[in-house]
This record gives sequence, structure tokens and C-alpha cells, in this order.
Amino acid sequence: MTHFVRFIHHFDWQSIGEQAATTIFQLILVSVGLLLVNWLGKKIIRHLFKRYKATQITPGTANRVDTIFTLVMNIFQYTVLFFWIYALLSFMGVPVGTLVAGAGIFSLALGLGAQGFVSDIVTGAFILMEEQINVGDAVKIGTIEGTVSAIGIRTTQVVSADGTLNFIPNRNITIVSNKSRNEMRALVQIPIVPDSPIDDINAIIETVNQTVASKFPAITQAPTNLGTVPLPDGKLVIQVVTFTQPGEQSTVQHELLSAYLKAISDADITLPTIYRTDTPNV
Repeated sequence: MTHFVRFIHHFDWQSIGEQAATTIFQLILVSVGLLLVNWLGKKIIRHLFKRYKATQITPGTANRVDTIFTLVMNIFQYTVLFFWIYALLSFMGVPVGTLVAGAGIFSLALGLGAQGFVSDIVTGAFILMEEQINVGDAVKIGTIEGTVSAIGIRTTQVVSADGTLNFIPNRNITIVSNKSRNEMRALVQIPIVPDSPIDDINAIIETVNQTVASKFPAITQAPTNLGTVPLPDGKLVIQVVTFTQPGEQSTVQHELLSAYLKAISDADITLPTIYRTDTPNV
């Protein structure tokens, strides 16, 4: 017990306390300063992008500005975080520069581990430069399909139709199917049976195409009747194809199908109760 008391009294607790208080005060001061820098920097970035975006007219350009804004915000946040960690280690007396320069094995392991991170950044940069996708685009990346909600320096976020938020590492993005760039095809299939009055149904379809279709501004090419087509399961359908603005193909398809079925029903023509629709991509 006596040796333990002597060991305790051996330390200069006043000096240790003063040093600890100084370190904590410096850390608090730097933390508050970096928080202010973070707040002010984000405010300036938002203001600049908001002002720049106000001059944009086309939706595609606006989406690209949103994408770059998200990326810039991520880079800024990571930079602030890096300086805070560096300051924390420095105040704790850790020789950061000497540690990084002297730890060869650690540096090698860190470099190998950072390969994926660097690949994420490089891939994300090429995605932006080549304008492959923008925030708000409807895309299919691998097996994931949905709307791009954010593009960061490490991951791209895609919201699926059921609301699932998918985080995709940028290095894993190899094939991107962007459904928001070109006109999309909407294919409507009207079920018939072999003894259906096909000529009458075709006349009704033509009438609907001339009247109802004009009410949909999303249609970029007038509907075209492709005629009677047998499906692999043996059913017969009359196919009508039209092209729409990106993202509007499902809505147009359903509206046209409803209009065709109602007009055919009003003409007292009976159709099979089971039918099928499809919306393949261009």
C-alpha cells in the first residue's frame, strides 16, 4: 500500500490537470471553429448552387446541378471531418506526420484498403463527367431499379418503387440503364378470341387513337396498331404501341388500355376476362 501511495504521489497531478484542461479547451475551440466552418461552408455552397440553378431552364440541367451539389457537399463534409480527426490526434500528442511516414506496413494496409474508396471516387467522377445519370433519373443498375436520389463520392443512392433506399458503391456500377433520357415505348395488348370481330375492334382502336390519345401530352408519337399477335401462352392480342416522355410510359399504357376496353365494351363486344400488358424499354 505504501509503495502504491508513493507511486501516486510521484506524478505532478497539477501539471497533468493543467495539460489536460488545455488540451480539452483547445479541442473544444477547434471543434466549435470547424462546426462554424461546416455551417458557413454549407450555407455558402447551398446559396451558390441555388443561385446557379435559378438560371437553368431544362429539367435535365437542373438534375445535373443537384447531382454536382450533392457531390460537392459530401467532399466538403469529409474534408472538415479529416481536419477534425487530425486536430484531435495532434492535441492528444500523437505524431500524425511521423506515424504515417514511418508505419510502412500500416501505410501499405491502409493503401490496399483504400483502393475501393479511390475506385468509388474515380467511378463517381466519370459518372458525372459522362453524364450517365443525374439525380431524379429513373435507372436500372444491376438488379436494382428505381429513381436516383443522390450521388456521393462513395455511393449512389437509388430509391426503389416500394420505397427501399439502396446504397450502391460507385465501383460496383458497371452497366447503367437510364430510362430518363430517350422516349419510352408503351405497349398495350388487347385480348381477343379467334371469333372476335377484329375489323370492328380495329375501327374502335383507331377512333380511340384519334380522340383519347390527343388528351395525353406525354405521348410523343401517335399510337400505332400493330395488328393481331399470338402470345407464347397461346392467347391472341391486338397490340398497340406508342412512345412517351421518359417515366410516363406506365401511366399512358394504363390510360389507353382503359379507354380501349371501355370503348369496346360500349360497342357490346365481349373480350376475354384475362389479359396481359407489358412495357418494354427502348
